[in-house]
Amino acid sequence: MLLKFVEREMANVEEIDIVIVGGGICGLATALALHRKGIKSVVLERSDTLRATGAAIGVFPNGWRALHQLGLDSILQSTAIPFQRAVDVLADKGVVRETLLSEGGEARCLRRSDLVDALANALPSETIRFGCQLVSVNIEGSSSYAALQLHDGSLIKAKVLIGCDGANSVIASYIGLKPTRPFSTCAVRGLTTYPNGHGFAPEFLRMRKDKHLVGRIPIDEKTVYWFVVLQWIQKDAEMPKDSTSIRQMTLDMTAGFPNDIVDMIENSDLSSLSLTRLRYRAPWNLLSGNFRRETVTVAGDAWHVMGPFLGQGGSAALEDAVVLARCLAKKLSNADLNGHLSTRLAKEALDEYLNERRRRVVLLSTLTYLRGLLLVEDPSLLLRFLCIIIITVLFRDPLNHIRYDCGEL
Repeated sequence: MLLKFVEREMANVEEIDIVIVGGGICGLATALALHRKGIKSVVLERSDTLRATGAAIGVFPNGWRALHQLGLDSILQSTAIPFQRAVDVLADKGVVRETLLSEGGEARCLRRSDLVDALANALPSETIRFGCQLVSVNIEGSSSYAALQLHDGSLIKAKVLIGCDGANSVIASYIGLKPTRPFSTCAVRGLTTYPNGHGFAPEFLRMRKDKHLVGRIPIDEKTVYWFVVLQWIQKDAEMPKDSTSIRQMTLDMTAGFPNDIVDMIENSDLSSLSLTRLRYRAPWNLLSGNFRRETVTVAGDAWHVMGPFLGQGGSAALEDAVVLARCLAKKLSNADLNGHLSTRLAKEALDEYLNERRRRVVLLSTLTYLRGLLLVEDPSLLLRFLCIIIITVLFRDPLNHIRYDCGEL
C-alpha cells in the first residue's frame, strides 16, 4: 500500500528544466531572453492574469539596450514619446536644477501594461502558468533539484529555479537573503489622461515641497504618469486600500502644490492608482554573501529591490534577464549531446551571472539609497554632508548609470 502511494505521488511530480517564479517584468523578460536563445522555461504566476501594478515605468538608455536584445525596443518605442531632461524643483527653497539625459541615449516612460503585454506576447503560449502560488521550496539531496510545492497541491522539480517574485520574495528568503528594509515613505502611483492634450514639456519633473515629492513624466501627448512619495506616518492597517481613498489622501498631502499638480491627481484614472510602502535591500548586504543555493537564485527586485529615486528598478531587472540567459545559454552549449544541463554546469552559469551583476547591483543600490536619503528621508546635516561626499567621490558622472550596457544575448 505504501509503495503504491509513493509511486502515485512520484507520478504526479512534473520535472521542468528551468522554472521562473513571478510573472512580472523581470520574470517575463528572463523567460523571453531564454526563449531568444532557444531555451524553454516555465513561468509560475500566482495571479490569474498578467499584473501591471505601478501604472508606468521609466526606461532609460541602459534599459533600452536590454530591450533591444529582447527584440522589443522598436515595438515599445512607438507607445511613448522620449523625454530629454530631468528637472528637479525644490519648491521650499526656490531652487531648480536641470539634467540633460539625451547625452546618454533616449529615455521614455512606458505603461507597465504595454511592457508586460509585449513581453508576454513574445513568449510561447504555454510558457506562463497562471494561478500557481508557491508554498514551499526544498532541495532534493539526491539530484540537487529544487522541489516546489504549489498551493493546489501539485509538485514540480526544477533543475534551475529563478526567483523573480519581487520585494517579498519567497525564493530570496529560501536562499538566505537578509530581509528588505522599509523606507519611512510610501509611494502613490497613477496615470492621468487629458483628452485635449496635457501640454507638458517632454521632461521628467520632480518637485519637493513640505517633505513630499511629486514626479511627473509624459507617456504620450495625452497621458502622463505621476507618483507622489509621502511620509509613512500610519500603521499598515490604517492606510487607505480603495482607490478613491488613496486619491483623497494624496490630495490632502499635496495641498499647496501648483494647480497643475493638484488637478493631475484629482483627475487621475482611479483604476491605475496604487499605494505601496517603499522598501530596499541594504547595499551593504549586497556586497558579500551567496545569492545562490544549489541551482536556485534570484533576479530583479527579489535580489536588489531599491527605491524609485533613480528610476532604475525596471531597467536593472531587464539587464538581469539578458545576463542570466546569456550565462545559461553559454553553459548549455557545453552540455552533453542530448542538451541536458547538468547540476554542475547550472551552478557555474548562475555563479557567472551573479559575479557579473554584483558590482552593477551594488553601485545602483548604493546611489539609489543615498539619493533617497537626500530626497525624502530628511537626514541630519551631518548625514546629508556624508551622503553628498560619498556621491561626489563614487559617482562623479551623474549619468554613468544610464550609459551601462549589459551586452548581447
